Amino acid sequence: MSRVDEVLARARARLSRVEPASLSALPEDHLLVDIRPLHDRVADGEIPGAVPIERIVLEWRLDPEGSHRLPDFTADTTVVVFCNEGYSSSLAARDLQDVGLPNATDLVGGFHAYRDAGLPIQTGGTPPIT
Repeated sequence: MSRVDEVLARARARLSRVEPASLSALPEDHLLVDIRPLHDRVADGEIPGAVPIERIVLEWRLDPEGSHRLPDFTADTTVVVFCNEGYSSSLAARDLQDVGLPNATDLVGGFHAYRDAGLPIQTGGTPPIT
């Protein structure tokens, strides 16, 4: 096992990862966060209701006590992060837990698994929150 595989396994051991088909069972006030780059969202589409936040500013926008945080969420909010395939989102969710979001997790298989499950997609291109 490579070092990055070990880091990923440790991150995922902390998460209660969400299957694409289970998104509809999340609490109504959950926050779905798309960390994919804009070019991926334009090319592949977006999950309806997801908030695009570039990975580089993710912790600042979702620190529940930070001065640069998004409004309308708390440390108790369930935050589900996704990327293309569910690798970098696992590391991002781990980091969100470290900044005070104990209910942060990620989407198993990422956007591709969601799309491949035949779930609704909207035309992409929403500018990210920076």
